[in-house]
Amino acid sequence: MNQMASLTCSSSSSFSTKLPLHSSTPLTRRRRRSTHEFLRMVTRSCLDDSSALLRAAQYTVDTYVKSGMVVGLGSGHASGMAIQHLGHQLRIGNLKDIVGIPMSVASASEAAKSGIPLDTYQDSTQIDFAFDDADAIEEGTLVAIIGRRKLQSEESIVQEKSILYAANKLVFIIEENQYKGGLEGSIPVLIHSPTWLATAEEIDDIFLGDAEVWRRPAIGQAGPLGGDFPLVTKEGCNVLDLIFTSPIASLAEVAKRLDTVDGVVDHGVVSKIPCTVVIASPNGMKILDKLTADIVG
Repeated sequence: MNQMASLTCSSSSSFSTKLPLHSSTPLTRRRRRSTHEFLRMVTRSCLDDSSALLRAAQYTVDTYVKSGMVVGLGSGHASGMAIQHLGHQLRIGNLKDIVGIPMSVASASEAAKSGIPLDTYQDSTQIDFAFDDADAIEEGTLVAIIGRRKLQSEESIVQEKSILYAANKLVFIIEENQYKGGLEGSIPVLIHSPTWLATAEEIDDIFLGDAEVWRRPAIGQAGPLGGDFPLVTKEGCNVLDLIFTSPIASLAEVAKRLDTVDGVVDHGVVSKIPCTVVIASPNGMKILDKLTADIVG
């Protein structure tokens, strides 16, 4: 899958055919042992609960953003605080000539209020640095999941991932409980709308016993089919939530299998190297660097 391509999906009315979800007992996965020799960890001084994420956001801007940079502006609570701090640094003159590339409507709005000059993302855009929130990050590999949150109008996982991959340097800002091995929960999968049912059934078969597949509704709560008003993204895609009920042995392997499914446009797994993760914790801030790919024996 070309992460940088401009992708579209044709939208269509919802199907009435029922998606047969499997109810088998989830299989227990044996965790793979691997070596991660390329991580650097630095622990900062102890912080209190209320200031930990704010300090992590401020640290990210103060450490990695330099005058003259084009900066990808992420989505989420931590990214919002980082955008506000970046705007403050511009106003007091500590930074100059910054151009922000927002990943969502929310980040564009926050940046505009903070006085950050903005530009829109194009495939040829050169991005020096980007920061973003992540829903979860896999311990050791620093592979991230994004897109679990409810998408607002004009928001795009495709655009968010394109900006992340285009950046020369990437930092995720997360809280301590979002960094762990054996992740569970959902991974969003963008699919072509007209053939959504066949694609959903294929994904359901691939992950039988380990995950369930639900089509995301545009409003309210709905069953596996997404109700009468399934979510349609700005590209015209439906979104499937691939909900894991047993620990994920490898996010990279999940992404690899999803990429082989006809009808899948993109998904919420981000594997970017090099990558840095700034982890906010009441016990101190941790900085993890992934400098190169794993060597799997």
